[in-house]
Amino acid sequence: MTTTLTPALVDEKYRSYHKRINEALSGCFSADNPVTLYAPARYILEGKGKRIRPFLTLLAAEAVSGTADEALNAALAVEILHNFTLMHDDIMDEADLRHGRPTVHKQWNTNAAILSGDMMIAYAYELALQSKTERHRELIHILNHANITICEGQALDMELEEKKNASIADYLDMIAKKTGRLISAALEAGGVAGNATGEQLQALVTFGEKIGRAFQIQDDYLDIMADDGKSGKIPGGDVIKGKKTYLLLRSIELTSGEDHRLLRSIIDNNGIGAERVNEVREIFERCGVLDETRELIHRETAEALAAIEQLPFAEGREYLKGFAGILVKRDF
Repeated sequence: MTTTLTPALVDEKYRSYHKRINEALSGCFSADNPVTLYAPARYILEGKGKRIRPFLTLLAAEAVSGTADEALNAALAVEILHNFTLMHDDIMDEADLRHGRPTVHKQWNTNAAILSGDMMIAYAYELALQSKTERHRELIHILNHANITICEGQALDMELEEKKNASIADYLDMIAKKTGRLISAALEAGGVAGNATGEQLQALVTFGEKIGRAFQIQDDYLDIMADDGKSGKIPGGDVIKGKKTYLLLRSIELTSGEDHRLLRSIIDNNGIGAERVNEVREIFERCGVLDETRELIHRETAEALAAIEQLPFAEGREYLKGFAGILVKRDF
C-alpha cells in the first residue's frame, strides 16, 4: 500500500522533529569547565542549522520499521559530527560568519575551535554507543568511515582550488566525499538504529548518495540563480571567488569563442568581479548548462526515490521521498 503525503504534512513532521532534535542538542555539552572547550560546542549547535542530516536519520529508522526514539542518539551523533566539520572548515576557509554570527574561531580563537571540534568527535561516538540498539559496532564504523571520507573530501576540495585543469569527474568525486557521504551515513545510521537488513541499508545508502549529489549541484545552481539574499549568500558568490562548480566546469566544455574565454578566465584568475556575474549567468543560459543541470538534479532524485521503493514501512518511506523532493526543489 502506498501512502501519499502532501508537502505540508512532510513540512509539519520536519518542524516537529527539528524542534525535538534541537531540544536534545541543547542538553549536550552541559559541563561548565573548561569554558573554552564546552562553550564553543554549545555555541555552534545554537546556530540556525537546518538539521537535515539528523532528520534523515530519524526518517530512515522509521522507514525500516524502527522508531525515532531508537534512532535519536544516532541522529544527534551525526549532527554533532557535522558541526565539528563546519567548525574546522571555517578555520581553513578563514570565514568570519556562519548563519549571520561570528564563527567559533572568531568568537574565541583558533586553538579553542580546534580543540572543541576534536572533543565533539569523541562526544559523537559516545552518543552512538548510548543508542538503543545492540549494533553499536556498526554505528561506530559508519561514523568513522564518514569522518575519514569527509576529510578526504576536504583535502580534494583544497587540491581542486589549485588545479587549473579540473574535470567534472574531479568535482563529483569531491562532493561525493565532502557532502554526500555524511548524508548517506545519516541514513545508514538510522537504518542500523532501526535494525535494518543489509539490503535495506544499501538502499538507504544509495538514496543518500543520489540525494547528496542532487543537493550539492542544486546549491551550485542556486548560487547563481536564487533571488538576492534568499540563500543567505551573495548572488554569484561562487563565480566571484572562482570556485570550480558543476555549472562552471560543464559550461567551459559547452562553450567556445568569447564565452569560453570569459569562463576560462574565472579559473585562471581565481575569480571575477561582482559586476560581471550577470554576464556569466547569461552565458550559462545560452550554452544550455542551466537546463542540463536541472535535468541532472531531476535524474539523480528519481534514481534516489527508486532505490528505497522496497523499504518495508510505507509511511516512513513516503516521508523520506517527500523530504527529498523538498530538498531538491528548494530556493534557499
